[in-house]
Amino acid sequence: MSNNPLKSLNAAGQAIWLDFIDRPMLRNGDLERRIRDDALTGMTSNPTIFEKALAEGNAYDDQIRSAAGDFTAMELFELIATTDVRDACDLFRGTHDRTNGADGFVSIEVSPGAANNANATISEATRLWASVDRPNVMVKVPGTVEGAVAVRQLTANGINVNITLLFAIEAHKSVIDAYMAGLEDRVQAGKDISKIHSVASFFVSRVDTEVDKRLDAAIAKSPANQETLKSLHGKAAIANAKLAYRLFQSEIASPRWKALASKGATVQRPLWASTSTKNPAYRDVMYVEQLIGPDTVNTMPPQTIDAFRDHGVVARTVDANVDAAQRTIDTLERNGISMRDVTDKLLRDGLASFQKSFDTLLAGLEKKTKALGKELVTSR
Repeated sequence: MSNNPLKSLNAAGQAIWLDFIDRPMLRNGDLERRIRDDALTGMTSNPTIFEKALAEGNAYDDQIRSAAGDFTAMELFELIATTDVRDACDLFRGTHDRTNGADGFVSIEVSPGAANNANATISEATRLWASVDRPNVMVKVPGTVEGAVAVRQLTANGINVNITLLFAIEAHKSVIDAYMAGLEDRVQAGKDISKIHSVASFFVSRVDTEVDKRLDAAIAKSPANQETLKSLHGKAAIANAKLAYRLFQSEIASPRWKALASKGATVQRPLWASTSTKNPAYRDVMYVEQLIGPDTVNTMPPQTIDAFRDHGVVARTVDANVDAAQRTIDTLERNGISMRDVTDKLLRDGLASFQKSFDTLLAGLEKKTKALGKELVTSR
């Protein structure tokens, strides 16, 4: 399809990643078709995605049956997940080579339980990196305080990192700093930095979901102010993301970054995550259309990719009307809606949601393994 808006989106400087993975699409040609026809250049996974993939159908039964040796549920999940991610990396290897290593990445996430422990995150990320053993894998690390500590060390160790669950501008700043510090540590050690890549996954639609809920509560308390408050519905998420992009632009213009770039460093691209529209009253591709620009990634679930292919409009928008974005955030603050409170809550909720998915995933894997006539060991 020559007029596919997804190809125009890619040409505008935005990488299109699929926020989904399952074994059938890796084996039946569906992913290859998407790479070819939809300009797809990468893929992300997380515990929720794997929970759904493992719960549906029997695509994983043969591997579960044939897995040699004794496994805990966690170890068996890692075997399954790293197999899928390795296969996906191989399918994206052509993209990786064609872009001289700049794209074609597939992300695999450390378990949520490690989110607030830098050493545990570093250990698990290093194990996943070695297990997948592909240059185009990225390990996802939550954007917590301890996660930022881990990002610095992992980057210094030469591991590609995708920092996830970023909601606050301050958290985004801390992981940009961590990435740069890791590169500087590596330069200090006399090592090459030109083949290390990172993305900072800044979540979008969940911000509107939370802010809109607070706006509705504020309107109920102060009907006289409802006109101003109603005008802010569906505005906070894109405004927040535009300010994150403004920060990115400022950081890559700094002398600190230019010194690293002169040694071959590649930018840590902002990645827009949570870009499906949760509110049916909003345009279904608004979180794609309003955040388009160079050096960005948008990871979309299949239904959002389908919608954008059908009716997406491409124009550079990510750095347009940034002053208005700042005014939106300032107006929210003046009306008692603290973005710090919102983003702190969203980080807590995101970690809890992934932990719940992870627990459900492991419980389902234990049940499925038993039904297939195998037993898992309870612990090491």
